[in-house]
Amino acid sequence: MSDISRNGVSGGGQPGRIGIGLELDDIHLKILEVLRENGRISVAALAERVGISRANAYTRFEALRADGAIKRFTAEIDHGRAGLGITALIFVTVRQQMWKQFRAELARMPEVEYCAITTGQHDAMIQVRVADVAAVHTMVTDRLANIPAVKATETVFILDEVLRRPYVLPGDGRQRATAARRPATEERGDVPLGKMRFVGAAEGRAALRKDD
Repeated sequence: MSDISRNGVSGGGQPGRIGIGLELDDIHLKILEVLRENGRISVAALAERVGISRANAYTRFEALRADGAIKRFTAEIDHGRAGLGITALIFVTVRQQMWKQFRAELARMPEVEYCAITTGQHDAMIQVRVADVAAVHTMVTDRLANIPAVKATETVFILDEVLRRPYVLPGDGRQRATAARRPATEERGDVPLGKMRFVGAAEGRAALRKDD
């Protein structure tokens, strides 16, 4: 097997949870961290990065897939290069008795990249990618407005996508917190956090004379 992603496409097994009840440990999370950087990494390279045997890496990877922790592998594209340079968020107020119709109509719109049901002023948020502003206008006024389930919409254009991660992991916050604390610890001079450093009396008097 030349790379892991070859096992991630459809046909190599049914994606989703099958009930094996896998409990993710630190090694599983490390595997997911490496795959986040490179989903096409080979099993041998993955094993080396994680610090386990190749057989162990393969077994754990297959377990992650079988349990549904890894759903699928896909490609990340440059939407501008693909001719979809305009991204917009459309907030929708849905008539509460017509959710089924709203979902069905939304599934027929290929421009919709993402939709989530939300709390707050609106009921749903739709993210669309299109070629130009006119396409967003057409979608909102001609298509969404003509769906009986849609009561109102509010459109926001995205000017710049500052940050987009493939996914986050439980340990990400802890790693950033540790990195942020490290310089402050080093400035204190090799004294572990939470411990005291005793200074001899003679040493203390010498330091006071230098200050004078």
